[in-house]
Amino acid sequence: MRVRDIFFRVRPMENTKTDSKGTGGLLAGKKVRVTFKVAGNPPVTVDAEEGRSILDVALDHEIPLEHNCGGSCACTTCHVIVREGMDHLSEMEEDEEDRLDKARGLTLSSRLGCQALLHGDVVVEIPK
Repeated sequence: MRVRDIFFRVRPMENTKTDSKGTGGLLAGKKVRVTFKVAGNPPVTVDAEEGRSILDVALDHEIPLEHNCGGSCACTTCHVIVREGMDHLSEMEEDEEDRLDKARGLTLSSRLGCQALLHGDVVVEIPK
């Protein structure tokens, strides 16, 4: 068990609806709020659909969040620090954990924006 596992606890996804194709994709559901904190700018709060990734929400609202691999969990450029609402995100998968180990500025509340799916309101910081 990694030290990170001891400190990192999230709500497991229960009773999750899937899309009509049966691919496991989440259906659009309730609205959630995401607040982005970007250095040198005032915080920006946007509405998003539950089940979307932090990266997708940022791109939809023109929030500057890099994503060199296109959101496929192959890099760490969409690294964010979750300041509030960690329990409102999907559980971290092993691929994301392994990738995050290489992220610059890693914290116990770090996530990859492309992998963290929204299940409630969150506040995230986009590190420099």
